[in-house]
Amino acid sequence: MESRLSAIASERLPDDLRPQTITQGYDLQDALCLLLEQEKGVCCGHKIGCTTPVMQTFLGIDHPCAGRLYDNEIYASGVTLNLDDYVGVGIECEIALRLAQDIPKDLAPHTRHTVAQSVGAVMAAAEIVENRYQDFHDFGIPSLIADDFFSAGAVLGAPVLPNELQLEQAKGTTFIDGQEAGSGLGSSVMGHPYEALAWLANQKNERGEPLRAGDIVMTGSVVETQWIDTPCQVTCQVLPLGDVKMVFV
Repeated sequence: MESRLSAIASERLPDDLRPQTITQGYDLQDALCLLLEQEKGVCCGHKIGCTTPVMQTFLGIDHPCAGRLYDNEIYASGVTLNLDDYVGVGIECEIALRLAQDIPKDLAPHTRHTVAQSVGAVMAAAEIVENRYQDFHDFGIPSLIADDFFSAGAVLGAPVLPNELQLEQAKGTTFIDGQEAGSGLGSSVMGHPYEALAWLANQKNERGEPLRAGDIVMTGSVVETQWIDTPCQVTCQVLPLGDVKMVFV
């Protein structure tokens, strides 16, 4: 945990301490969660990484990976963030979901259609990610998972009822100081953002950790990560859901 909370990029863990499998990575993530909740507030949801071709190519990983979100790192649009609080901060344009009810275990294996009934709100969002590693390729996928897979928080927009929304047609665009930095469609998230939610629900069920009402789920970036190293204003727009804004100083 000291490495996670420090402002110093982490080296690759010694071989005798590194998780060797994906399962071991999630086991360590669970243990770390109990410690981080003392510093970052309660775990209030999950992020899913590597759900889109652009991010799988960028990270060199061909499957989704999940991390945790903490209450003290969830922000409303318009937040001002300090660059010095991060090792290396980036922004990802995403569609976020908030669950209105538990996703029942007895419906597993879940599909996008079985999880849809549990979604209470959909939001334009920006995931805050942090490159806490001297070389994330060398750090190893299980170790990245143990460390919540780059997660450092989220900025959430106004909630929109999911009724009749065609999320696969939603267009996400990231702007930095008013200039477009990239765009993508909701369909790039495994075909539909609810497919990512179904993947997470099945993954959590296998671990005996079903998703609960109130959980926030970040479904994955439709735009390649934009790394922020100088003061600027960032807008992540997801039409027709709206947008979120943040200022880095």
